[in-house]
Amino acid sequence: MSKVFNDDFIKLNVSVLTVSDSRTEENDTSGDFLVESINAAGHNAVEKKIVVDNIYKIREALSTWIADSRTQVVIATGGTGFTERDSTPDAAVPLFDKTIDGFGELFRQLSYETIGTSTIQSRAVAGLANDTLIFCVPGSTNACRQAWEQIIQQQLDSRHRPCNFALRLKKVDAHG
Repeated sequence: MSKVFNDDFIKLNVSVLTVSDSRTEENDTSGDFLVESINAAGHNAVEKKIVVDNIYKIREALSTWIADSRTQVVIATGGTGFTERDSTPDAAVPLFDKTIDGFGELFRQLSYETIGTSTIQSRAVAGLANDTLIFCVPGSTNACRQAWEQIIQQQLDSRHRPCNFALRLKKVDAHG
């Protein structure tokens, strides 16, 4: 019987995309929280980028990371609501080879405990594209914290049982 799990921690390369018309490197608390959390968990935050809430700019950034040989995971923060400018899920979902329906469902369930019925206005989604794992979460730092601490961190840990995504992701270029 072959071993399905890895007892050793696998360090993953994670890129962070902040989607916002108003955030800058100076005030991007959500993106900064994610980068710090990724590194603190033992992973490698390989790139952080801020793009305006425009479906094509978002898709460009995601597509670049999906195609490159370094990024194994992308966490996009912002643009998941219902205003006319919120377009992160609309940009990301067409790129997915497989949608991870359980992520959005679980995120909204957990959010209900903190923000009540306002959670129905979250369009948090996740999926796999070219063996790159993509999470799209709301832009508030609290939402990023909740998504990271209660879902994403465990699913990126190769030691998490009964399953995780670490062994499912693309292999990294040794030179990347």
